[in-house]
Amino acid sequence: MTRYASVYPLVTARALAREFTYEIGDEVQPGAVVEVRFGNAKRRGVVTKVDVAPPKGIDTSQIERVVEELPKPLVELALWIAEYYGSTPGRALALIAPVQRKPRGERAQPAERDSLPGEAEPAELSASQQAALNRIVGAFDTGESANFLLNGATGSGKTEVYLQACAVALERGRGAIVLVPEIALTPQTVGRFRARFGERIAVLHSSLTEAERRDERARIASGDAPIVVGARSAVFAPVPRLGVICVDEEHDASYKQESDPRYDARTVAAKRAALENAVAVFGSATPRPESWGKLERLDLGGRLSGPLPPVLVVDLRREAGYPLSAPLLAALGAIEEQGGKAILLLNRRGVAPALHCRACGLTLRCVNCDVALVLHGDGLLRCHHCGHTEPKPETCPGCHSTELARLGAGTQKLERELEAKLPELERIRLDADAVEKPGALAAALKRFAAADRVVLVGTQMVAKGHHFSGVALAAVVDADTGLGMPDFRAEERTFQLLTQLARRSGRDAPGRVLVQTFQPDSRAIELAARHDVSRFLDSELERRRGLGYPPFTHLVRIVVAGPEPDAPLQALLELKEGLTGNLLGPAPLLRLRGRYRAQLVAKTDQPRRLAAQAGRLLSAGAPAMRRAGLTAVVDVDPQSL
Repeated sequence: MTRYASVYPLVTARALAREFTYEIGDEVQPGAVVEVRFGNAKRRGVVTKVDVAPPKGIDTSQIERVVEELPKPLVELALWIAEYYGSTPGRALALIAPVQRKPRGERAQPAERDSLPGEAEPAELSASQQAALNRIVGAFDTGESANFLLNGATGSGKTEVYLQACAVALERGRGAIVLVPEIALTPQTVGRFRARFGERIAVLHSSLTEAERRDERARIASGDAPIVVGARSAVFAPVPRLGVICVDEEHDASYKQESDPRYDARTVAAKRAALENAVAVFGSATPRPESWGKLERLDLGGRLSGPLPPVLVVDLRREAGYPLSAPLLAALGAIEEQGGKAILLLNRRGVAPALHCRACGLTLRCVNCDVALVLHGDGLLRCHHCGHTEPKPETCPGCHSTELARLGAGTQKLERELEAKLPELERIRLDADAVEKPGALAAALKRFAAADRVVLVGTQMVAKGHHFSGVALAAVVDADTGLGMPDFRAEERTFQLLTQLARRSGRDAPGRVLVQTFQPDSRAIELAARHDVSRFLDSELERRRGLGYPPFTHLVRIVVAGPEPDAPLQALLELKEGLTGNLLGPAPLLRLRGRYRAQLVAKTDQPRRLAAQAGRLLSAGAPAMRRAGLTAVVDVDPQSL
């Protein structure tokens, strides 16, 4: 008797966002990734149901072959993502079924290549660590699918709790996933886990080659590597019998995917834990207000090694030097003379964020985007959105004046200033430009760990989760870069960034922190300087309650882009008529990559329903939008507006 199955082709078109019926053999089950004839081409697809009735009056085709088998919970997870985030099943299923490349042969594993040295297991846990671990293991053993917030200052021992929870999972014959927000954190985390678990560690992140990713997935699926460490996409690792998911630095916005499907790995981790009867642990020294208000807290308290360092707020309104004020130069001079390490955070790349003509007021902008071009050290102006580059002009293209001024400072300028004023200090820069080549990130971190009289200069990646001995100074060069953003999360992000960097100093020796700002009375800066996390979060929750922002409601953002200025707004006006809820807009956005954009924002208690509603309307209008050159994305729980 012929068997039939429902198959979702892995295609992106919304007009084809439905199941198709194919003939299958006896061996095919739900979760099979198959190769099928689709139109005039061969495509991969995922089997979601078997033994279905074939459609009447239609000749069905047989699947070509089975490519691989996926765990059933992963298929359920992908279909949930498609609905919750207003995407398509094909796009969501592609997250769990990436293209398989040929094996690489015998080569070093990424965990071996990209890890830093680990640390020895402590003789015993602190009382708060043991209490947190007992609660996690208790939920694990009773089969309770639970979500916990592991809250504690930097250096309070959160990673050790992750390690012990993973060890318990292995003892019970279960697997584990450990998520870090950025690839920059992978080497140190992998080093600590590899020191404890050896070859049983796999690594997944976007910097791996496709062949490396294929080999790591094969080790995971076979059970050879039951513990996976990686960035947000590692939440889809095919771990058999998953027992625990640890989400480190859970406050970090990098867990949000910025392309369709725009999933949030933290939300997906909680959903996957529920589907697999696992435990999810979300750790942070500066949790999101959403987590602080909703999750069961496991409090680790302060640092294990001693008190947090004092913070000096430098009022730049009263200082002549920028980016290096007199107090910052003095603190760095002490390291130059006496030894030690320093970390300087400036959350802007390049030499200068903009070139401005003093004569006519023109700011040089990207031809494709409504943003200023950034001057880099190689003399090129670069757009950090579309990648456009052009040479730095000698005169203003508007009035031909030679009075072109550099506005502000970036990491490359800061590096040059340090070289000029403190030549004896070794300088290591850590930003997206400096770590483009494979292995460059791990090499830079190893250099910093081994050196003395050294300064690590970088963007926000220097503030995230790194633990280095001998850091005597941590400084924020310009704390105001994020405060002026038109986003309700601007103060939260500034507070988190300052607090995270401040706690990199003095973990195993006396340290100090400097924060340079033009707004010393800002709530975020004032409370960060006092290390007062709970007061900031409690006040932020009250502010959001009054404004109707998360966690008291959900946001859904719909962005339409096109080649003409008015078309995105018109499309959203038509879409708005078919939606329900508290709708804000539509409103125009900055042009990016040559395309005009507009957005519609909804406040809702039912994000899944609204996203699905928007997805259906967009699917119905897909042919007309395609003819007009319009694209649309639905973003549930956006991290920025």
